[in-house]
Amino acid sequence: MAGKSNIYAFFGNDEAQVKEAALRLSQKIAPKDDEFGLEIVSGGADNSDHAVQIVGQTIEAIQTLPFFGGEKVVWLQGANFFSDNQTGKSETTLGAVENLTEVLSAGLPPEVSVIISATDVDKRRSFYKKVTKLADVKTFEKVDVSKAGWETAVMGQVSSKADGLGLSFEGQALERFVLMVGAETRVLDSELQKLSLFVGDRPATEKDISEIVAASHTGVIFEIGDAIAKKDLPKTLSLIDKQLRRGESPVGILLAAIVPRVRSLLHARDLIERHGIRAGRNYQGFQREIDRLPKSETAHLPRKKDGGISAYPLFLAAQVSNRFSVAELKNALEACLEANERLVTTQLEPHLVLNQLVTKILAKPT
Repeated sequence: MAGKSNIYAFFGNDEAQVKEAALRLSQKIAPKDDEFGLEIVSGGADNSDHAVQIVGQTIEAIQTLPFFGGEKVVWLQGANFFSDNQTGKSETTLGAVENLTEVLSAGLPPEVSVIISATDVDKRRSFYKKVTKLADVKTFEKVDVSKAGWETAVMGQVSSKADGLGLSFEGQALERFVLMVGAETRVLDSELQKLSLFVGDRPATEKDISEIVAASHTGVIFEIGDAIAKKDLPKTLSLIDKQLRRGESPVGILLAAIVPRVRSLLHARDLIERHGIRAGRNYQGFQREIDRLPKSETAHLPRKKDGGISAYPLFLAAQVSNRFSVAELKNALEACLEANERLVTTQLEPHLVLNQLVTKILAKPT
């Protein structure tokens, strides 16, 4: 079996990817014609006593060799007691986990392999530190949609999954799909399956995405920003009203949906007016033009994790920024600051504050 050991661990808060990766490996390395070649121990513990019982079953499975010889895989699946929760912090649980660690450290029989999957692991504990030295470890973390550039990372994942389904996207449909669905792997997989069945052999269009894809929380935030960018006041008011009725925080709507879109529009309009950046339909060309600018002219632009400019939101904004002037957008940002202060420091009705704000931003100048 490949790897630096016969112990494999899959960690991370992206539950769907952790489970999928562990499942793929189990199917690959477990004996094909032996129903006893794969032993799965469910790791969902209700309390510390249950955790001790699960660890005991896992150790017993590791130490019980196949009756008829051959290879065996033990999978501790979805363990929830390696984390910093009440069960995980229990001295009883910690003692059991230490026993498991000692069994793994002592070395496994060459015919036995162990897979451990867990979505929440306390990296301060000795278990995690020892397992990372003993095992082939793969980590799957959710993309943080609050960070600039998250769309680019998710688009790569979605494109790869779509290829596997024989699904393609036309124009900016892939980008719209990601912005509407967000970064949750399980939801992405479900919506891709649904979209694939809907479009059949033809490429998915932006219209298909709007009609068939269920907007997530991230998608609704995008829709509010999109309505603002298109100067569609009735739709903007309707979407904000819907989110408020769902219990969404007014400040959250302002800071997650309105301010980022106004700021992107301002940056995009400024790039077009001051530097002659062309708002064409080619993203790569748009990005190259921005990259050619002096650093002093791009220092204020949002950045990705690697330090590069998060150009994709600017590219989207550039397509519609001609509806605004730089002066209008500067005034809009100042209005957002004023609205934020009113929401936080006064007793004014939040619905009224947000309605007044977007009306001020989108109403035609007199």
